Amino acid sequence: MIKYTKIYEYIRNKVNSREFLPEEKIPSENEFVKLFNVSRNTVRKAIEKLSHEGILTPVHGKGVFVMKKIPIDFKLNDNQSFKEISLKKHLNFKTYVPVFEIITIDKDLNKRTNFEIGERVFHIVRIREIDSEKIILDENYFLYKYLEGLSEKVAYDSIYEFIETIKFLKIKGTHKIISVNKVTRQDIEYLDLKDFNNVVVVKNFSYLENGTFFEYTESHHRPDKFVFTSFAKREKK
Repeated sequence: MIKYTKIYEYIRNKVNSREFLPEEKIPSENEFVKLFNVSRNTVRKAIEKLSHEGILTPVHGKGVFVMKKIPIDFKLNDNQSFKEISLKKHLNFKTYVPVFEIITIDKDLNKRTNFEIGERVFHIVRIREIDSEKIILDENYFLYKYLEGLSEKVAYDSIYEFIETIKFLKIKGTHKIISVNKVTRQDIEYLDLKDFNNVVVVKNFSYLENGTFFEYTESHHRPDKFVFTSFAKREKK
């Protein structure tokens, strides 16, 4: 493990276990230098990473403090699968798969998904139910040549788990675009919309470790069940 990563994990675990309490100062740089037998720059690198994640905040002349976190019940902007988030939050969830097919990208789908015309993709529609309410509609397009062997049974469970544990591919990350749109016929058909006539649409462009664009997904969320969170650090010029 890289030295600064070891310090980063140590501090983060202490914060999560509340050994380092919110709004309290953590041990000094010198203490971490002695504890891990590293340079001050190594300690600072770990603290800087935790600061960018909104976990710590250095205060000039006073030390480094733990930031107070606002609790969030269900954060949907994580780069995790629906199954991973639901299990982590102990949610009562189900997935339905009304559409599972292999199609070829045409001109219209090329504009929508950015996949090349002629590429074969898995086209999957999945409905996410939480506490007996259908609140999320995922429309997935996965590049066939990387996910050959993907089945409808897997789609009911976790496609990302299949990608990582069966296909042994590493997912690098996802670029997300978030907007609020009018409901579609598909939303009306599949979701429990109550009186809402808009949905929050998250467009996901996902990449493998080698930079290959392999997934385009549109996730339609009922507005009252969607939470977007981010931490933006203010930098003075």
